[in-house]
Amino acid sequence: MRVLATALIFVMVSGCSAGNFAPVVDIYGQEPRTSKVTAGTHEVRGGETLYSIAWRYGWDYRELARANRIPAPYTIYPGQRISLALKAPSSSGSSSSTSTSTSTSTSKPAPKPATKPASKLEPAKQQKTPAPKPSATASAGSTVGPVSWRWPAGGQVVETFSSDNHGRKGIAISGKTNSPVVAAADGRVVYRGSGLTGYGNLLILKHSDRWLSAYAHNDRMLVKEGDAVKAGQQIAAMGATGTFRTQLHFEIRKDGKPVDPLTYLPKK
Repeated sequence: MRVLATALIFVMVSGCSAGNFAPVVDIYGQEPRTSKVTAGTHEVRGGETLYSIAWRYGWDYRELARANRIPAPYTIYPGQRISLALKAPSSSGSSSSTSTSTSTSTSKPAPKPATKPASKLEPAKQQKTPAPKPSATASAGSTVGPVSWRWPAGGQVVETFSSDNHGRKGIAISGKTNSPVVAAADGRVVYRGSGLTGYGNLLILKHSDRWLSAYAHNDRMLVKEGDAVKAGQQIAAMGATGTFRTQLHFEIRKDGKPVDPLTYLPKK
């Protein structure tokens, strides 16, 4: 009986200990998606941009804007509902569906703003001061594709891209706290925040209509939404927000779809 009681106590203590430690939630399978979500709606919260919402649900921001009749510069407001449903195809100009899952019926127009936009992106302005010199961690740019890419940090690649549903949709680069994170190409900041689960402090840059890049887990973010940045300019300091180790999670997306950054970055 004493042996049985001892074993029972051990099992109970082990169970309690396991319950005290939640599993590490990282980018694996939490937010990234290989295909876009095409059902339901998203209610805009403060700090979000159309770019971050499109990123969350695997959409190309231009398609999401068209589906919800949101014109450039894509200003959205807290409480506005963004439809994630695809419109039914129309051959005669009139809608053939009355389902509440279509973007026409579920998406409400932006409310007349008695409040401030969720996040206002101002047009890029001429810099009053010269852009910081490129960091020594940034290597020469790659000429693959329409954007000239360079490494966003100087550490080693510790995790690679995966096309699996629960795989990493970018690469993880090791480093120390406050190691510089630099823009991988010329662009403009279209999101700065921590609203995407698993990404921690996140920056999203727009490089062209088709190309975006993301920089996650930052300790400090040194640019704000709307800022124009140059390739190699420091935009953040590396950290461990939203993850279990100091690292930079770096993604490139083309037309809303994640692509392998190692295909585009210059060889080390």
